[in-house]
Formats: sequence, C-alpha cells, structure tokens
Amino acid sequence: MPMNRAHRTLCGSHEWAAFTRRRLLPWALEGVGLGEDVLEVGPGYGANLRVLVERVSRLTALEIDGATARRLERDWGTRALIVHGDATAAPLPDAGFSAVVCFTMLHHVPTVVLQDRLLAEAYRMLRPGGVFAGSDSQLTLPFRLLHLGDTMNVVCPRISGSGSPRPASTRPSWSGTTAVTSFASARTRHSGGGKGAARATR
Repeated sequence: MPMNRAHRTLCGSHEWAAFTRRRLLPWALEGVGLGEDVLEVGPGYGANLRVLVERVSRLTALEIDGATARRLERDWGTRALIVHGDATAAPLPDAGFSAVVCFTMLHHVPTVVLQDRLLAEAYRMLRPGGVFAGSDSQLTLPFRLLHLGDTMNVVCPRISGSGSPRPASTRPSWSGTTAVTSFASARTRHSGGGKGAARATR
C-alpha cells in the first residue's frame, strides 16, 4: 500500500532493521513455534524477512507491490521464495504453511473488509494446527503523525486503546474465536511502546 516519504525512509532504514531484529520479532514471536514452512505477509523492505530466513527452514514472502517484490527477489531470492501478489486473494495453496506471520503492516490494509479477507486467506493457507502470529501498532500521536497522507487503518480499537470491540463480520474461526477478535483480545500482548502482538491457531 502507498506510504509517504517519511514512512518509506523509516521502514527502509538500518535503525528500523536493527529494532525489528533486537526487539520487535523476539517480543512478537516469544513462545511461538513457527515450524518449517513459514509465510510472511507484507514483508515490505525486508527488515523482518532478514531475521526470519535465519530462523526457519523454508520461507515464503508475499508482497503486493511489484517494485518492492523485485527488490526482495534481488536481495533475498536465493534464501526465500518471493511472491508478488495480493494477500486478500493470495496465489498460494491451501494448507501450505506451518505458520503465517505479519509484522506492523495490517494497518496499511485500507478497509476492515480487506483486513478480514487477508486474515481469512491466512487461515486458508495454514495447515491444521498451524499458527498465525503478528504485531501491529497502536493508535498514538506519533503514529498518527507518521501516517499523514498515508494509509492508517488500525487493526482494532482494543489494540489502539479505545476499549471497544470491532463489529463482527464474516471471519474464519480460530480455535473458538474469530481471527480479528483473537488479534484484539484473548492472546494479545502489549509492548508498552505502542505495539500489540497476537497469535491464533488454526
């Protein structure tokens, strides 16, 4: 999804890559068994991908932007399968992955309907017993300022701190809850630094 210049600069910086390696992924994936076949949705500039390739046996990265996908293929194509495609209608098989992960990208999906489709696709692509794990930002003033002229659709009000649940719609069942509800409540942890992490099992 389109990002403003400040956002692109941050996400492509060495500082952001260092933050994801040292803090974000260890926190978001604490206690999560990813298995051998992992899909990252929305890898962007590859800050998380470069950590994941060292951690899992087989990594696939699904990127919606063609130029970004080509850049990832150039830099990481020998270590990961880079797929150019839309995660709301993913060109990948059913039950193909032991884990689907996404980090600090769901707020770039512009509508609730499309977020739900993305989560439904994650469910479809997971094997039985597979895990969805991810993190995203909470709604703070610095976060708003970073997204001036940019897409900012915070995943759910509970992660943003408003305390009210999002209305239900057609979402897959994840171990007795819906995907977005699981992201919003039961297994959500907050970093205290403006981010929330969640996981759900198929």
